Amino acid sequence: MSALSLAALAAGGKPALASALARLERAPEDTDTLALLDAAYAQPRAHVVGVTGPPGVGKSTLIGALIVHWRAAARTVGVIAVDPSSRRSGGALLGDRTRLRTDPDDAGVFVRSMAARDKLGGLAALTVSAMVLMRALYDIVLIETVGVGQSETDVAGAADTIVLCVQPGSGDSLQFMKAGIVEIPHVVVVTKSDLGAAAERARGDALAVLGMADHGVGGWPVPVLTLSALKRDGVDALAQSIADHRRWLGEGDRLGQARQAQAAHWLVEGVREAFGREGLSRAAALKLAPGESPFRAAARLATTLRRA
Repeated sequence: MSALSLAALAAGGKPALASALARLERAPEDTDTLALLDAAYAQPRAHVVGVTGPPGVGKSTLIGALIVHWRAAARTVGVIAVDPSSRRSGGALLGDRTRLRTDPDDAGVFVRSMAARDKLGGLAALTVSAMVLMRALYDIVLIETVGVGQSETDVAGAADTIVLCVQPGSGDSLQFMKAGIVEIPHVVVVTKSDLGAAAERARGDALAVLGMADHGVGGWPVPVLTLSALKRDGVDALAQSIADHRRWLGEGDRLGQARQAQAAHWLVEGVREAFGREGLSRAAALKLAPGESPFRAAARLATTLRRA
């Protein structure tokens, strides 16, 4: 198969991107694949937004509303929907077309489902490489996690802004916030605000939990919003909070430092997953130079460890 460039992917639209993502899964260490990922990593364009929260909270409906908002502003959107896996086939149980209703003829929106497989943190193994590729092609990349519970923190290693969804009247949602994930979100959203008093109580509870945790990511004050995605009520305010956080990240080198830390984490986790603790000890120094592609470094380390 011939090499693909970012320019060719941009010109080829959805079919070209779908083909490239299939290549990432089929041949992640091929020279052409690594060259494409290196180029994408060096040219980040999109702001990456992770949307997390327990099952049934309305993440997909919210994402659909955000897509409508951003497309109305002529912004392109790529979506990675991480789904539960089939034990039989290993594939995603819920398809993107089932959960997200988007216009298939809209070239400005691309949705890809990925199976979580054995990843309890809510992100599929290929999510990072797919995100990096889509980040170079779109204005916004959304990652919707599988929503499995306390281990739902992997999204912090892939997104610039994390939105945590909380459902009114659900003790599970509040417990979800207390289970460590309270340290992760940059924006908390109480869904289904049309429930009125229950939504306001949930917002108060969320504020209380954040207050007890003395939460604030590097000085960023975490807003707690209420919205109804079905009624498009509060969606603009959420989009504004995401934009505000992006601007905050742009001050100094916050965004660059956060993405450098993410890349170093990807490298460590990739080696750990492929070679275990022994691989990590043999790898010795896993430090990335500023701007260095973690994909190329991972492939280099893998070659060394296999020889060893």
